[in-house]
Amino acid sequence: MRHIALVAAAVVLFTQGAAAETFRFTAIPDEDQARLVERFGQVADYLAERLGVEVEYVPVKSYSAAVTAFRNDQVQLAWFGGLSGVQARRLVPGSLALAQGSEDDAFKSYFIAHASSGLTLTDELPDELEGMSLTFGSRTSTSGRLMPEHFFRQRFDNVDPGDFFSRVGYSGDHSRTIALVEAGTWDIGAVNYTVWEAAVADGRVDTDKVSVIWATPPYPDYNWTLRGDADERFGEGFTNRVQAAFLEMDDPDLLASFPREAFIPADNALYAPIGEVAEDLGLLR
Repeated sequence: MRHIALVAAAVVLFTQGAAAETFRFTAIPDEDQARLVERFGQVADYLAERLGVEVEYVPVKSYSAAVTAFRNDQVQLAWFGGLSGVQARRLVPGSLALAQGSEDDAFKSYFIAHASSGLTLTDELPDELEGMSLTFGSRTSTSGRLMPEHFFRQRFDNVDPGDFFSRVGYSGDHSRTIALVEAGTWDIGAVNYTVWEAAVADGRVDTDKVSVIWATPPYPDYNWTLRGDADERFGEGFTNRVQAAFLEMDDPDLLASFPREAFIPADNALYAPIGEVAEDLGLLR
């Protein structure tokens, strides 16, 4: 009987240990870190309530760090951009894009310009851009670099931005791109349209100093990607529960923090065009 009791105790301890594993997630640092911590802290609380497990948001300092954390199993879930999601899923076979914002199926980037450039909103990128300075966001940002460069090359016969602009830089995130162009440090910037519109709505941008001059055609972008071993680690059906948690998210304040109207289903195939563009530009092999 004592042997049976010891075995039973061991099973209880094992079960408690398994149940106690923390579910961790991260997100690409596409804007001011303080805003990200506030947003994803709320997401962690929401997921913990929905999933019945401890949930922790793990901040990272770069897009590549988000991909590395996912590859190394430091996190099991991530809010990726289109390109970083493709990178992560290639590195961790079996990983799944579960959800995207309702806006992410047809996302877009803005080219913004300092008022001193004399440029205004137009239907195509103007020839007058030549010789000006341009800053992208992160080097591996879908909306801050990959797709803006893709559409720029389409417009100007595949010319390298470095040969067209007086100088080209990488700000690191969309909020910083806006601030640098507003300050006149750069003439032109490429930026995520939702970050721009949220900043304008909050009064964080002086539109007398910086304005949108062109919007790209639509493309697929942000997504929630989950590692393929989630069910094995957190229980059968866990993947479906994570997806349902996002698809059923209806808190207006939480959705507005992204900002998204809602989350809708996604799958890996949606982002194949992003992978193809990245390969063409030598950003993905």
